[in-house]
Amino acid sequence: MPESSPTQTIVMRQASIKALKECLAGGYPVIAIETWEEESTLNTLTAFYNSVFKANGSMYIWDLQGGLCEHPSNTATPMNAVEALEKVQNSEKPGFFIFKDLSEHLSDTEIQRRIKNIHASFRGKNKFLILLGAQFTLPIELNKDVILVDYKLPDINEIKFIVNDYLSALTKRGVTNELTNDEIEQVYTSLKGFTSAEIRFSLNKACNGKKNLDRSILNTLHDEKEQLAKKDGVLEYVRGSETIEDVGGLENLKDWLVKRRKLFTPEAAAAGLRPPRGLLMMGISGCGKSLSVKAISALWNLPLFRLDMNKVYSGAYGTPEGTFFRAIKTIEAVAPAILWIDEIEGGISSSTAKDGSTGSHIFSAFLTWMQEKSSDVFVAATANRIDLLPAEIIRKGRFDQVFFIDLPNDSEREHIFKVHLQKRKNDLSQFDLPLLSVATELWNGAEIEHAVEAAMIEAFSRGERMSQDDLYTIIRSTVPLSRTMSEQIKFIKNWASERAVSASIADGK
Repeated sequence: MPESSPTQTIVMRQASIKALKECLAGGYPVIAIETWEEESTLNTLTAFYNSVFKANGSMYIWDLQGGLCEHPSNTATPMNAVEALEKVQNSEKPGFFIFKDLSEHLSDTEIQRRIKNIHASFRGKNKFLILLGAQFTLPIELNKDVILVDYKLPDINEIKFIVNDYLSALTKRGVTNELTNDEIEQVYTSLKGFTSAEIRFSLNKACNGKKNLDRSILNTLHDEKEQLAKKDGVLEYVRGSETIEDVGGLENLKDWLVKRRKLFTPEAAAAGLRPPRGLLMMGISGCGKSLSVKAISALWNLPLFRLDMNKVYSGAYGTPEGTFFRAIKTIEAVAPAILWIDEIEGGISSSTAKDGSTGSHIFSAFLTWMQEKSSDVFVAATANRIDLLPAEIIRKGRFDQVFFIDLPNDSEREHIFKVHLQKRKNDLSQFDLPLLSVATELWNGAEIEHAVEAAMIEAFSRGERMSQDDLYTIIRSTVPLSRTMSEQIKFIKNWASERAVSASIADGK
């Protein structure tokens, strides 16, 4: 498939280049563009240059390997950054002077001085020093001399353009497209957060050698999404087969989720409805919080990323504040998406909010982002030690709803037994689910799942199919969490009674 032309790039990137246009129109002499798409950004700048300067200007491009190259002759002169900056400062013609590899060298005092001098000499002369890099950390000496512009990754409209163009080219070559409209929408969503080149690479990989395109290409695209998360380090792309039907009980929570499943669609936006901001699920360990998060991803057909706060604080990926901001920027780039913060109290708690250290900075940043974020990122947070959560997190405006997940009631335990027995291909007619529910009163869902697994292992070791007696044997030998941690569970229930909505219908009715 042919690469995008500069003109095509301008048409597709209206949202991304608006800030750049404004900076050029404002006459800012030194502009730093944060971009993952060097080639696309150069295409945009070339189109600007051709439309504004034509033959009356200069355009130079510098990088560490080739030195200073004049456009359009492509005549390159080897020289280091300081020499190149001095040369462009003395250029008499207006134009663009683009430097690719300075982002890691801005702490050099000699380069700082050259940039400050260029800022002064270019002012009002239609000359622009433009720095390109994935991320800029400006030293304080340059804060007033450099303006930052974020050249964003392809938006959904550009992704649709690339994908549809690609599929059209395949169809012309005789490949049959059997993807449904819903599956094509999933393709678009799967490619959010990629550069235009990565989108093409991913499509090449997914479609290579296929005569018929079906939903199997989604698995390959999910592999690419997982790679994206691995590169970030602290984000994990979660793929699971869990559906809302696998969640036993929790009917209030399910009803809330089902009613909001279409709020990420253009139809909802046209109706003036915004997507939900987030959901906090608190409660007793083993009662289905993590399972529910995975089920949201399947129900809403959105990618799920888990943020590991332990990795954020470890320092292995840079400063905790910088790592957290990078993770937020990554998840916003792939939106619409779900951000799962498991056991949120471990990274954002009352103690970290008040200690004045790194934890308090991240806590403040998280609250501000939750309050003001405009991207379609749904935050699914889970918590066990709910008493550690600051009141600022629980109040309305951050999360749309706070649900308390209690120990399953009678009917929910029946449903949980049914789910796990069916998942392991057991004949439900051989089991009395109401009696099993009574026998496991005050058990959590994880304990019921363990009982089914253990009973199946016992039966398998005898070469027989599992019976209800096998389950009773395991049940009698198990001490549930509700007995060993009764005081803590009572405290959690009392704490949540006035602060959260029950995820279950009372008495299972």
